[in-house]
Amino acid sequence: MALSAFELYSIGIGPSSSHTVGPMRAARLFADGIAEQGRLEEVARLKAQLFGSLGATGHGHGSDKAVLLGLEGEDPETVDTETADARVAAMRARRLIRLAGRHTVAFDADTDLVLHRRKSLPTHPNGMQFDAFGEDGELIVSRIYYSVGGGFVVDEHATGADRVVQDPTVVPHPFNTGAELLAICEQEGISVSEVMWRNERAWRSDEQIREGLLRIWAVMQECVEAGFHAEGCLPGGLKVPRRAPAMYADLTADTGTPDPLHVMDWVNLFALSVNEQNASGGRVVTAPTNGAAGIIPAVLHYYWRFVDGADEDGVVRFLLTAAAIGILFKQNASISGAEVGCQGEVGSACAMASGALCEVMGGSPQQVENAAEIGIEHNLGLTCDPVGGLVQIPCIERNAIASVKAINAARLSLGGTGIHTVSLDKAIKTMRDTGRDMSIKYKETARGGLAVNVIEC
Repeated sequence: MALSAFELYSIGIGPSSSHTVGPMRAARLFADGIAEQGRLEEVARLKAQLFGSLGATGHGHGSDKAVLLGLEGEDPETVDTETADARVAAMRARRLIRLAGRHTVAFDADTDLVLHRRKSLPTHPNGMQFDAFGEDGELIVSRIYYSVGGGFVVDEHATGADRVVQDPTVVPHPFNTGAELLAICEQEGISVSEVMWRNERAWRSDEQIREGLLRIWAVMQECVEAGFHAEGCLPGGLKVPRRAPAMYADLTADTGTPDPLHVMDWVNLFALSVNEQNASGGRVVTAPTNGAAGIIPAVLHYYWRFVDGADEDGVVRFLLTAAAIGILFKQNASISGAEVGCQGEVGSACAMASGALCEVMGGSPQQVENAAEIGIEHNLGLTCDPVGGLVQIPCIERNAIASVKAINAARLSLGGTGIHTVSLDKAIKTMRDTGRDMSIKYKETARGGLAVNVIEC
């Protein structure tokens, strides 16, 4: 089993990787499957059902919109984010969709798209069922999918460890734990990023790896820049105002007064800008999820803007190192807020950014592992309690806080030897165990915490 960095970083649409990107991919898989069987023309009616966390917070996360677009054959990376809302409104008004973009089918979103708020499917909280019926009402095709975090989708046959998407590709340096990763680094005399680079060659050429990662970086930059200039309130009933434009104006104004926390303000801005774009359904990079999409870009922008000697080679190393750490979380715990709470999203992203920054600032593999451990240790127990089921409160500010925390974790590690008491593997296991013990109301259901103590406007 192997995971590529390009599976952890995917270009998609906000506001949620598990609730928007995953459902869109699942719906497209269902539609494409019918087309591949040559049965599109037999379909007269469809039904889609969302369960568990998808059903509980799907409206706030845009899951219903994602399903409709996916059934029409759209992909999260290429869907037009500017016209998506208008397209969905038209589908709802006409009560028709173009299945796989080719065959018109009756579909009344008010009755044929069901969000079950308190009903779940086995295996994972983010379950979906799609059914296609013929003219006489007979069931033609039925499929169950699970959105298991970070936009990853598995079918109904996946259980347990299969929540990590299986890839039979043989890589030169396979690793499943932090200890194994460190052993490879020591044995080969290479960095964490070099381990990932060599493994990535199993899928792509050196040129493709570099170009692909720099494309990810370019989209992150575009997202940050777009957020600097997007005025107004975020969609949804909370009427949360965008803060990034005003912060950007303040930071770029020449006040003549030095501020020792000037850099931290920029890091906050980078994170807020990304997550405001995400909350509005804009184009973001899943890193490793959309709910935590601002952390890696914010810390990478910090490296690019404020670290002497920063260059594109460093950006590539940063993203590869972060991916290696993300793989450990994906394989040994979870990056799904619906499964382990926000510690699996913001916590894992914080650890990824901490370790990555440590490497590009000259840290050893041991210091990188220590930085990642610090990053997750101090996010353990973090709940996912989105107010109104929207990825706005507390999610946007939480990304800013975790970005600053990641930089601090890297600096703490760089000041040490890499020797520490709690290993990254133990911290990841603790996160997994904590997530299992956590009440369901704190795992992206909007039934606990801030979600019930803050009155929606």
